[in-house]
Amino acid sequence: MDEERRAAGGFAIALAVFYGALGALVLLGARDVLFQYEENRCGMTYMFEYPEYLKIKLPKKVSKRYAAYELYLYGEGIYAEENRKLMLSGIPVLFLPGNAGSFKQARSLGSIALRKAEDIDLKYHFDVFSVNFNEELVAFYGGSLQRQTRFVHECIKEILKLYKGRVFAPRSVAIVGHSMGGLVARALFTLKNFKSELLNVLVTQATPHVAPVMPLDQYLTDFYRTVNQNWIRKAKEIRNLTTLSVAGGFRDYQVRSSLAFLPKSSHQYCALSVVSSSVPRVWVSTDHLSIVWCKELILATVRAFFDLIDEDTKQITEDPQKRMLVLKHHFLNHPAKVFEERPELITELTEPGRWLQIKSSKWSYAGYNQSDGKYFTFDLSSHRKLYSHIYCQNSMLDTNSWIYGCINRTSSTCLQAVDLTWKAELLPTVKTVTLKLQDYPSLTHLALHVPAVNGNKFTLDCEFFNEASRTFHLPVTQLFTLGLSSSKITLNSTGFLHNVQLQHFGQTHQAFKILIESRCQSVKERKPSIYRLRIPWSHEDSLTLSQVPSLTEISAKLHVAQPENDTTVPVLNIYSSPDCQYEVTVKTSFLQVLGQVIRFHGGALPVYIISNILLAYGKQLRSLISTGKCLDFIPALTKAAKPYKVEPIVNVAKFLLGVNWFKGMWDMLFLPELDAVTLSHQNVWFPLISLSLFMFGTAIAYWSGILFNSSLKLLSSLHLVLTRPSGLPSDNSLITRRRLCVAASMILLSWTTCGSLVITITYFHYIFKMIKLQSIARTELSVLNMSSNSVEQNSNYSKKDIGKNCGSTEELSQSSTSSTAVDGIIDSLKMHVTILNLLTWIVLLCCPSLIYWLKNLRYHIRLDPDPCRTLAVILISVLGILMNTNTSKLKSSRLLKIALRLPLPFSVAVVAFAPLHLYRAPYLIIIPLSFHALCHTV
Repeated sequence: MDEERRAAGGFAIALAVFYGALGALVLLGARDVLFQYEENRCGMTYMFEYPEYLKIKLPKKVSKRYAAYELYLYGEGIYAEENRKLMLSGIPVLFLPGNAGSFKQARSLGSIALRKAEDIDLKYHFDVFSVNFNEELVAFYGGSLQRQTRFVHECIKEILKLYKGRVFAPRSVAIVGHSMGGLVARALFTLKNFKSELLNVLVTQATPHVAPVMPLDQYLTDFYRTVNQNWIRKAKEIRNLTTLSVAGGFRDYQVRSSLAFLPKSSHQYCALSVVSSSVPRVWVSTDHLSIVWCKELILATVRAFFDLIDEDTKQITEDPQKRMLVLKHHFLNHPAKVFEERPELITELTEPGRWLQIKSSKWSYAGYNQSDGKYFTFDLSSHRKLYSHIYCQNSMLDTNSWIYGCINRTSSTCLQAVDLTWKAELLPTVKTVTLKLQDYPSLTHLALHVPAVNGNKFTLDCEFFNEASRTFHLPVTQLFTLGLSSSKITLNSTGFLHNVQLQHFGQTHQAFKILIESRCQSVKERKPSIYRLRIPWSHEDSLTLSQVPSLTEISAKLHVAQPENDTTVPVLNIYSSPDCQYEVTVKTSFLQVLGQVIRFHGGALPVYIISNILLAYGKQLRSLISTGKCLDFIPALTKAAKPYKVEPIVNVAKFLLGVNWFKGMWDMLFLPELDAVTLSHQNVWFPLISLSLFMFGTAIAYWSGILFNSSLKLLSSLHLVLTRPSGLPSDNSLITRRRLCVAASMILLSWTTCGSLVITITYFHYIFKMIKLQSIARTELSVLNMSSNSVEQNSNYSKKDIGKNCGSTEELSQSSTSSTAVDGIIDSLKMHVTILNLLTWIVLLCCPSLIYWLKNLRYHIRLDPDPCRTLAVILISVLGILMNTNTSKLKSSRLLKIALRLPLPFSVAVVAFAPLHLYRAPYLIIIPLSFHALCHTV
């Protein structure tokens, strides 16, 4: 016996260590997502005058219908005073806040737009309006999204009415939407009476366009489906709209950037999605809130808005092609030039200056206090045979043209030239141009212009090179190397630009550390090196500046996976110092891999936890039949929670859905699409992801079960201290008049207020009953122990004293009866604890609608629509039976053999159909619980 106990104890410790390790992996992944990112490098936006918000009076009909919502006009100082008369003459921009967002978040946009207008003497200005959505939690409750959309439509109509009779009255509104506000703006096109010409420009900031972050109710997922299907179906009709979506990057752990990329359509030409880290003159990642006030990003947005203005109409241009050119200029490829719609590419170089010819293939020039201008020319004809490309960089970050291609040349000067500055690209410390020589056969020379400058130190560098000699191939390490091995390459070239292709890098579950070590031949002052990780299939580049010599670490991970038919490769561009040698090392970062798993799939963890608890619940039902005893939750979980019971079924179904006959049968049964199929279409599914999530779910279920058991024991101890425990329950009736009245009142309460409120009340009532039952069990156990000790003492009396102690036989019989009753209570408690574990997740998944209802209680007593009302009615009926049951009657039920077969298929179903539809999980829990309740009546 002692050996068996030691073996069992050792096994329990081994399990605790194993599940502890799995839990630690989850925590490490969550830590990587929540804390391991670059510091906030955004500049703060400041108001130069006190911000004011003028409430716009809406028609009584609108105000009554949307009592919780308001419309404001932003202003500062004198401008705010002038706005009080509502004699508006600017260009209307409407700001829509997101989940729990404030209308006051418009102040950064409004203030910078006002300062920019003052810089041009108020030739043009923007009137920034903002909607107050009462800080509603629309990311977790989708019932009010349609109402918000209709209110925004009313606001647009009222805004345009304010400009009636003006000389340059606007016919449309531009919208800036933060978070869910951007989705509400896109939803305008789903309204039957919305005219598409009312909205011409839409800028969204950290908006989850693809899918909700947490799909907690059907109204939310239905809203997304309607908006995205309409976006694709009516792409031709909404071509007048120009849309820009800006994602925050890895700092935004609330909305991952892949969700912010707009759905693509073959007819959708005027939509652009970028990550803030790749935006020129921004180059920083933003969190979910700072994207609204990040100075660099707001400046880029305001500059784009001013470039969108048509000088004839004094409003935003109606030309969608020009609007797209402006957005690409400011958010994709900035050539360090002021935007021009039709730039003059052919120009005459009339500015005076000396002409100097450069014959070497690699050249550098440092200037300071230039009293006169210079032109440096390179003969292209002599270099075409030896080199394929030319690269030039200029540290003078002005907006003047500086590089030209000669097409008409005299013996020493260019008469006419092509302005190649528009081919340039702005980087943090230089502006660069890379030209493929064979693409410019008509150019005879390249000319670099250096103007007369005073007090500005600058450098100019050029080199001819062959692309093959500057392109290096570096295969990334495999996932299972866990960072123990690495790939390394040394760049022996002494050029200004190197391209390292990262081969086999294209999945979101991959994550690497890239170490770049620079070693220089001499100690002198150098410009910082620039390392850019370019992802060719999406605009999510990241830039890192590094002093040389140094050792720099770069994180390489993706927001968007490589499309199936895409053959491009991520490239690490190294803008280097020519006298330094660079060594690039790539190795897998296991902690960041965990972070990517949590970032992309952490929202599905509740599903896998529920699946594990259902398996444990099924094991407990089986143990009642096989042994007559109910297993504890933890032993039941460790014996039943096996991935092979769930994962193969889901994977086989996913595979068979690719076969036409099986897909036809699936559709005939009206079964929803597997969530794993949807994730595969989004290129974020990996064969081992589901297995990993299942094991993580087992670990979380294990430790949460221990925590729940410990909490229940602690509360029962507190209950014993505060109250006098009653004896064993004598009334075994399932249905009484009092319970029927309570159930009826709860159903009425759910129908008139909020279903989630009733679910929460019932849940805590159930917990309180279990605390009382645990207290009774502990009291009876202590009494039973005292009785058994007394019987043992009596049994030690001599035979001649038996006559005097004839009551000992009765005591023994009573002790046996009490022991059986206490065992029954303990068995019942074990089953109730598992049911409460399942109910805990139902309550957690329903909580957002309760929070929304409490926040809006002053406007509406009844939550409408209510995603939990039907669930609440079912749950009240089921729990009304379950919380008053025991296992003794369950063991004799004729339906138990059917009930014990249900947890396994529903644990599979919850993994198959709930990761992207979390609101389905409570219904998949309630079905086996309903059969359990039915077992006590049949």
